[in-house]
Amino acid sequence: MARSGVIRAYKYRIYPTKKQENQMQEHLWTAKNLWNALLAHSNDYYQKTGKFPGQYDLQKLVKGKGLYAQTQQAIAHKVSNSIFRVFKLKKKGVKCGFPRFKSIDRMKSLVYPQLGFKLEKKLYITPFGEINIKKHREIEGKIKTLILKRESSGKWFAILCSEKEKQQEQGSSRMNKEQQIGIDLGLKYFATLSNGEVIKNPRHLKGHEEQLSQLQRRLSKSKKGSHNRKKAKLKVARLHEKISNTRMDFLHKTSLRLVNTYSLIALEKLASSEMLQKNFGKQINDAGWNMFANMVSYKAESAGCNIVFVNPKNTTKLCSGCGAIVEKELSERIHRCPSCGLVTDRDLNAARNILIRATEGHSGSQASGDNRKEVLSLKEEAHNI
Repeated sequence: MARSGVIRAYKYRIYPTKKQENQMQEHLWTAKNLWNALLAHSNDYYQKTGKFPGQYDLQKLVKGKGLYAQTQQAIAHKVSNSIFRVFKLKKKGVKCGFPRFKSIDRMKSLVYPQLGFKLEKKLYITPFGEINIKKHREIEGKIKTLILKRESSGKWFAILCSEKEKQQEQGSSRMNKEQQIGIDLGLKYFATLSNGEVIKNPRHLKGHEEQLSQLQRRLSKSKKGSHNRKKAKLKVARLHEKISNTRMDFLHKTSLRLVNTYSLIALEKLASSEMLQKNFGKQINDAGWNMFANMVSYKAESAGCNIVFVNPKNTTKLCSGCGAIVEKELSERIHRCPSCGLVTDRDLNAARNILIRATEGHSGSQASGDNRKEVLSLKEEAHNI
């Protein structure tokens, strides 16, 4: 039986020389101009013919533009895919805007899809030569793609994507096979587990909010195009990067501990994009629910852990003891069931309901391979605090 490959991305900090960095900045500028030229050509072509050019047509226009050949082709493919993606999404009823022209601040990466790079002690990239790289971990599998990325803080990173053969699960020999857990994500606490464990919400943004507001005020007061504005913009970007790094560190450590501890993890399939627009958008982004769910999902495979996403409807109102619906006000943090007399924390009650739904044979379960495509309701507002 053939095994399907697993794609993994590895992000490393690189340290180009001043000359190399200037070259890379020039290539980003060229990539930005190429993107804008291809997008303008696509718009003109549509005005004349009533249709957009395909990938092959755009690919013929990028030859000899000053970038590595495959990097140029990757830009042509990205422009074409971005345009046709709009129509695919609109057919599905999703609101989305047409691809925009880019400024240099919005062009942050150069893609090497197959060739033009080699990783040994240093990272060799055509045409920049050897670049110092901090390879803090070894790459598993065959390297397929390189993305050179410049962050807003001015730091450069190499993102290497590798393909590894899918290994047969070794979970049967793990000690965690008898343990299952339901997890209720929230904002008062980051997560409440069905066994009673509570994971505190670090509130990464709140700890730096005052410093961030000061830096942003200085940025807004500085004159556009001035040297002081560039310095102020860089300071804001570096603080945002620091906040993002602390959030990612917390999410990585939490998700790794959970997948190594439990054999089955049940989560709600939350409509986070709708929730961001409706209420608590800033707090939800700071907590990183979507990032956490993604991390748990991809780490679970190698840890021998199963992940199940369940319908979030009424997980807070439903009594985990008897199944009765108990209406609650937003301020009520205790679940009190008049039918069976159960009194418990509302988030703990929700976590137990999530685990029940993920267990085989219960309503709403997807544990038996139920891949139904259904529009899941928005998680109730009372549960978001």
